[in-house]
Amino acid sequence: MTDRTGIFAGDDPFALARDWLAEAEKTEPEDANAIALATSDESGLPNVRMVLLKEIEADAFVFYTNFEGKKGQELAANPQAAFVMHWKSLRRQIRVRGPVERVEDAQADAYYKSRSLQSRLGAWASQQSRPLAGRGTLMAEVAKVTAQKGPDPARPSFWGGFRIRPVEIEFWADGRFRLHDRFRWTKEAAGWTTMRLYP
Repeated sequence: MTDRTGIFAGDDPFALARDWLAEAEKTEPEDANAIALATSDESGLPNVRMVLLKEIEADAFVFYTNFEGKKGQELAANPQAAFVMHWKSLRRQIRVRGPVERVEDAQADAYYKSRSLQSRLGAWASQQSRPLAGRGTLMAEVAKVTAQKGPDPARPSFWGGFRIRPVEIEFWADGRFRLHDRFRWTKEAAGWTTMRLYP
């Protein structure tokens, strides 16, 4: 049994994560849904970058990307990931890790359609993670796909979503004198167990 009260209270880590994110959206000046996403290549060498978390489902976290970029290739080769969300304004963070799977085409289509036209065209134009001669080359490619795809482009087959189904979620809040509060949720066969951790 753990002494989870106040901001840590509740029996559902995904509901708790949604509550913390909703609170951060009121205080963070930019991109409260930004996560530092870690993947690793076939040799095990880790890679980390900022991406935007787009949905917290009942049992998973969802983000979108180019499947042919570095992160997409790494997730195809090793479908596991970890991320951290940190909110300086709240002095809190959430850490997540677990296996990864692609989201269904219909879900990816719906999210893609909700994006601005410029972002949809940008998804077509960007050969993510590959060498680029200059910004002019990128802008020329945007102009080209704009002429080709028109005002309502379909989602590219090389672009879509990934879902992380966590095996661990940790909620952390800053404490005075570095005596922080940390609670780790671990996925077991019978459900989630929680444990308070030393700072």
